[in-house]
Amino acid sequence: MDVEVARILTEGLKAIGAGCAVVALAGVGAGIGLVFASLISSTARNPVMQQKLFPITMIGFALTEAIGLFALVIAFLILYG
Repeated sequence: MDVEVARILTEGLKAIGAGCAVVALAGVGAGIGLVFASLISSTARNPVMQQKLFPITMIGFALTEAIGLFALVIAFLILYG
């Protein structure tokens, strides 16, 4: 195989791999929406619990966001590593 063809093939496969890694970001967006929708729903049902629910919501948000950051780092490692 010619060296130029191998380089082009490698770059294309890197782009496909990074695209597959970034698909996780769609799930992260949905997850963050669900976390805050649950907070709003729970607070609407029982406003007294809002002080206890908010820290739990922030932990859920942080963990969900961390998954998105990990997926983005993996995509960058595939592209530029």
